[in-house]
Amino acid sequence: RLFRQEGTCYQQVKQVLHAAVPDRLQGRERETGILRQFLREHVLGRRPGSLYVSGAPGTGKTACLSRVLLDCKDELAGSRTVVLNCMALGSPQSVFPALAQHLGLPMATGRERIRSLEKHLTAQGPMVLLVLDELDQLESKGQDVLYTLFEWPQLPSSRLVLVGLANALDLTDRSLARLGAHPAGRPQLLHFPPYTKEQLTRILQERLGQVAGDTVLDSAALQFCARKVSAVSGDARKALDVCRRAVEVVELEVRGQTLLKPLPGGKS
Repeated sequence: RLFRQEGTCYQQVKQVLHAAVPDRLQGRERETGILRQFLREHVLGRRPGSLYVSGAPGTGKTACLSRVLLDCKDELAGSRTVVLNCMALGSPQSVFPALAQHLGLPMATGRERIRSLEKHLTAQGPMVLLVLDELDQLESKGQDVLYTLFEWPQLPSSRLVLVGLANALDLTDRSLARLGAHPAGRPQLLHFPPYTKEQLTRILQERLGQVAGDTVLDSAALQFCARKVSAVSGDARKALDVCRRAVEVVELEVRGQTLLKPLPGGKS
């Protein structure tokens, strides 16, 4: 009982140091604005197109897009949104049956499946927003899968808007060089740079500011963590993990000290 009373603040701090999508992303105002503008111009404006989002792990790519999709949920209600994590697919070609299933198309195989998808995406209907996270998992011999996906928005009467997210900065230049022959077919690029020390510090301070009461992690500790993480990777998830682990260590020490305290009233 005594530990629960003293340990409540540690539980709250660990809870706010989670890696879930926050209501507001510190240091990503520019990128969030570009994503929102792209969706409004292409999905709401019924202009097919593609966007390639690059950046190292933990730089906020998926979090920013998830936040924008949540914020624009009502605006995008008239369109169809499909989000696929390519890491969960068995092979690059598996993206086509997965997409067909989400769109409610009948089962087909091989080229017939791709023709069925192309026919569906060029027929009359609402705009289709396809988000492919971990896009680099779709790289294959000849890059046929990636070329097919990025060429779909250029088909006559297409209603597809494609957003791909991956770690590599040069994926489109390295794997989709043919798209450069048609300037209109090149995806728009958006790069997420690593977080700086100042940005990581603000992220940690904002999270911890949600917990009332005494400060568990002081300012010097947060700046030390932010400086170390920014020098190595600029990964916000790593900074959150380090702070959460530090709190867990202190929590265990407090648990040990609390268990040795004498109970009130002189009871053994």
